[in-house]
Amino acid sequence: MHSERDVVKRLTGKRTVPAVVDLPPADHPEGGEVAPDFERPLVTDEYWEDAALSAVTDEGQVVLIFHPMDGAFPATHVWNEIRDRGWFRTDDYEVVGLSISTPYEHADLIEDRGIDARLFSDPANGVAERYGIVNDLDVMAGVSEPRPGVFVLDGERVVQHTWVASEWPDFPDYDGIEAALDDL
Repeated sequence: MHSERDVVKRLTGKRTVPAVVDLPPADHPEGGEVAPDFERPLVTDEYWEDAALSAVTDEGQVVLIFHPMDGAFPATHVWNEIRDRGWFRTDDYEVVGLSISTPYEHADLIEDRGIDARLFSDPANGVAERYGIVNDLDVMAGVSEPRPGVFVLDGERVVQHTWVASEWPDFPDYDGIEAALDDL
């Protein structure tokens, strides 16, 4: 992966990043497994407070969206698509996001994108590590974020459906997730 770019750099004097990068296999929770619990700041359009995923699932079924850092095109695209598909307008489940962005960045994203969801803030990317979906950012030594992923969880955090990116960039199988949501 790096050797192709290094050749381009040597030949042209410019560093390039491939348009699509294959990601290594992920070891994430699968259907029927209990998703790891965690506690992080949970941001709304008005405030944030530390909250556990288990407290959120105690309220009902959850669609947990792991997304790239706020402000990145993939995060904007994912949240626009979810909003446009009407995933926020249901009593059957709650959409909750998670990224490495700070609570301040999440508050801006919620306002700017019209997101009617709460977002967990995980700047150290520890939750992605527990879920087995860390994405080490290319050309940014020591920086990682969660690879895009969606986990549909029941009230006891049992995974009902999973989608995790296998390449970068990659976007959720929205139709497949909607079919799983219809089966809840």
